[in-house]
Amino acid sequence: MSMKLYVGNLSFNTSTQDLENIFAAIGTVDSTNIIEDRETGRSRGFAFVEMSSNEDGRNAIAQLDGKEIDGRSLKVNEAKPRENNGGGGRGGNSRGGYNGGGRNSYGGGSRW
Repeated sequence: MSMKLYVGNLSFNTSTQDLENIFAAIGTVDSTNIIEDRETGRSRGFAFVEMSSNEDGRNAIAQLDGKEIDGRSLKVNEAKPRENNGGGGRGGNSRGGYNGGGRNSYGGGSRW
């Protein structure tokens, strides 16, 4: 069974090939995915690496968590499943059905 790892604190100069080479020295790498900013295409400084077995994943965590690569101390741990946060929408500012409670909004206290 494969293990997906979170790799944080990556140098912005680290390429997918660099990352694959680092982890391949420990075990079989199924996939690597450096997360990029949607607008700029620049690395966001973290990635996911899928190792072919739990054993390879545990070895990668043991050997690479805290290891310095390109002047940065890597953070490597088992990736947590993505939480469903309700998706989409316009953010968390639900204000009921009126204009948010200013001086001249819904209810008493109006100047007129």
